[in-house]
Formats: sequence, C-alpha cells, structure tokens
Amino acid sequence: MSSRKELMHGFYWDELQIGDSFVTQKRTITETDLVTFCNLNWFTEDLFVDLSNREALAISGRVVPGALVYSFAEGLIVPSIQNTGLAFLETSMSVKGPTFVGDTLQVEVDVIELKSTSKPERGLIRTRNRVFNQKGIVTLEYDPLRLLKRRV
Repeated sequence: MSSRKELMHGFYWDELQIGDSFVTQKRTITETDLVTFCNLNWFTEDLFVDLSNREALAISGRVVPGALVYSFAEGLIVPSIQNTGLAFLETSMSVKGPTFVGDTLQVEVDVIELKSTSKPERGLIRTRNRVFNQKGIVTLEYDPLRLLKRRV
C-alpha cells in the first residue's frame, strides 16, 4: 500500500530565521470581488456601493475596502502556513493608500520576530506583511503574530 503525500505544506517555525523574506503569488481584484465582499460583509458605505456622483466622493474610481485587501493578502499567504499554522493571535495594520478594482496585489513577507513557547512542538512568529499593487506601491502593511508548528 502506498503512502499518501501532501501537495502543499507551509513553513515550520524552526525552518525560518529573522530576516527571511518571501513573496506570494499575485491576485487581481475584480468588480465581482468588490460586490461580493461588500454584500457579504454589509459594507454599505457610498464609497464602495454608489456609482453615481463619484466626483463628490473623497476618492474617485472603484476603490475597495482595506478589509478586502487584508482578506486577499491573508489568502495569498495561506500556502506559507498550510498545515503548519496553528493560530492567528494579533496584528496591527495600516492602510497606506487606496486599492482599486483592477489592481493586482502581491504580498512581501519578512520574518521580524521568532520566539519559543513553553511547548516544544510550537513557536511564535511575527512577520511584516506589505501588500503591493502592480505599480509597486504599498497599499497595506500589517504585522501578524502567529503560532506555528515546529518539527518534532
């Protein structure tokens, strides 16, 4: 009988060092993404749902909520913690600029903190995650603290 192999596996805590860095795949935000996200989460702010009189709003164009950008960034990061991520503990976040329908996002992840825990099978990791658009402009930055598996 053959053994089953995993198709995807993220980093273990002990495979990483402070200063390690990686970039994710890319993802383009579509109009459907915006409409679905706003409907699902009740984001009814005119900025996101009213297409009339766009000139009167602070940002013209089809801007998307920072929460959508954050959600997509986390989705792009998932392969790096697939089957090794145990918990998302906290983060601080800063929206650096607008993101629009049609923007293509990519996340640059830098390991900035590693701490052992009292349990030898897991450790804490903090990363600095910067979300870039297709022009290389940072639109969102956050620094999550996560609990990861260690190789035992």
